Amino acid sequence: MSAMSIGLSLFAGMLLLMAIRVPIAIAMFVPGAIGYFFLSGWEPLLAHLSGAVYGRVSVYDLSVIPLFMLMGAFAVHGGLSKALFDFANSLLGRFKGGMAMAGVLACAAFGAISGSTVATTATIAQVAYPEMRRINYSGRLATAALATGGTMGVLLPPSVTLMVYAILTEQNITRTFLAAYVPAMLAAAGYILAIAVYVRLRPDHAPAAQPVPASEVVRSAGRIWPIAAIFVVVFGGIYGGVFTPTEGAAIGAVLTFVVALVRGDMSFLKFVMSVRTTAVTSGMIFMIFIGADMINASLALSQLPNQLADVIANAQVPPVVVMAAIMMFYVALGCVMDEMSMILLTVPVIFPVVMGLDFFGLAPGDKALWFGILILTVCAIGMIFPPVGLNVYIMNGLARDVPMIETYKGVVIFLTTDFIRLALLIMFPGLSLWLVHLLT
Repeated sequence: MSAMSIGLSLFAGMLLLMAIRVPIAIAMFVPGAIGYFFLSGWEPLLAHLSGAVYGRVSVYDLSVIPLFMLMGAFAVHGGLSKALFDFANSLLGRFKGGMAMAGVLACAAFGAISGSTVATTATIAQVAYPEMRRINYSGRLATAALATGGTMGVLLPPSVTLMVYAILTEQNITRTFLAAYVPAMLAAAGYILAIAVYVRLRPDHAPAAQPVPASEVVRSAGRIWPIAAIFVVVFGGIYGGVFTPTEGAAIGAVLTFVVALVRGDMSFLKFVMSVRTTAVTSGMIFMIFIGADMINASLALSQLPNQLADVIANAQVPPVVVMAAIMMFYVALGCVMDEMSMILLTVPVIFPVVMGLDFFGLAPGDKALWFGILILTVCAIGMIFPPVGLNVYIMNGLARDVPMIETYKGVVIFLTTDFIRLALLIMFPGLSLWLVHLLT
């Protein structure tokens, strides 16, 4: 069997193991180890394993992941989500569909603190969904808006997936964060516009506008100033060069804990839960790292990535068409795989292909940042795209009175804005790079 055939067999074996619900890390590690053995032998495999695991988990840059996750866990358990939703609702309640719009903005704000899509969706939904149903929002619109809003946790800093991409491709984390802001704002604007259009097409799916007194706006704004202060201190310090992303994450975790403690929302039990959640999730991510490194090492030995890059580079196909095909591949992959696994498995294979093509004359560093934002965009699409859509499943678990098919019907209009945004980001890389060039 040729090395190329072994590489393809490894990939097929991994997908088979995932299909029978073997844990992602094991599904990547086992085929990788078997392939490495066939390609190099037993002793080289043992030599690789003796240093590869330590070499991966001892990387200093990885410490930013559990620290930002701890910051997010303190935010989740510290009751900050309700304050964010109340403030967003006080601003947008005067519009028809305003509470659904507020849910999207609250997801964006909370995602910028927690960095986790799952945590954002679950936390904001627990606050917003009962209130939306109480004032007669349809189950379709309520669940679709919250499931979609939660996807912005993938793109907004400190997104764990965004950090993982930066580490894998050896990009500056600060520049990667900056590249994500304009696309994330476009996402939020697109979702709000989608809600505005939807409630005019289906006015029975949302109640009449409910204006909020100015005094309530001021009062709710007063409750979120600590959150805004944390964001300014952490990310202002990172972008201003005062401290590194890892130091910023540590400061953010401490400040979020202190705010939750002062507000009386952080008990000893919640503190333990926050630390435990961070440890478990970080351990899962690091195990996926190890599994991905194993199969990627085997794929590298098989020369599959290099041969794929050569085939695409020599094909008479415009680079933009290649990029569009890659994006469709990621959307399809998102139907069966979570975003972290997608990034860790595919980036080492596809990244060299992208870097070998000419896209609008972009410099290598700019091209890497642009490609990362595109990948994160399609990862977010995969979170709500049928037939899986992790966020849809999360909402279904929280809103058992709404059939899942209703939520899928509701996300169609949001997916429409997603694909329009994806097309704009592909055709106009400056949307992702403008802020990077402005501030660095």
